[in-house]
Amino acid sequence: MKKINLIICFTLVLFSCENEAKQEVNLEENRAKSYSQDDGLITMKGEFVYYEDAAVLQTSKDIYGVVIDDNMHLLKDQVKPFQKEATDMIPVTVRVRKFKKPEGEEGWPFRVEIKEILKVEAPQSDSQDVIKLAK
Repeated sequence: MKKINLIICFTLVLFSCENEAKQEVNLEENRAKSYSQDDGLITMKGEFVYYEDAAVLQTSKDIYGVVIDDNMHLLKDQVKPFQKEATDMIPVTVRVRKFKKPEGEEGWPFRVEIKEILKVEAPQSDSQDVIKLAK
């Protein structure tokens, strides 16, 4: 009887390990998980632009200064193919750490530090909110 129990336990362990090795990474599932993680980060959707050493994320309600670091440069590189001009704002979805700007500095009241890039989208071409100045 002990041998049968041992064989059954060994078989269960063998099959459970085999299933773990066959799991595939589902990007959509990972994206959904990152929206609902309770790690202190916020998921934000807005338009991003980096121009002349300044990075900005504009959401539907607020504008945030973006901390310039490796993740911001990675986002800048992903946004670049969608920009027709250097000042074009591109829709992005990112996970950020939001904090107040230091006292005495100019800029918007809050800053964001990009921790994870979830999505970069092509801008809508029918947008009518572009103002161009000419000399």
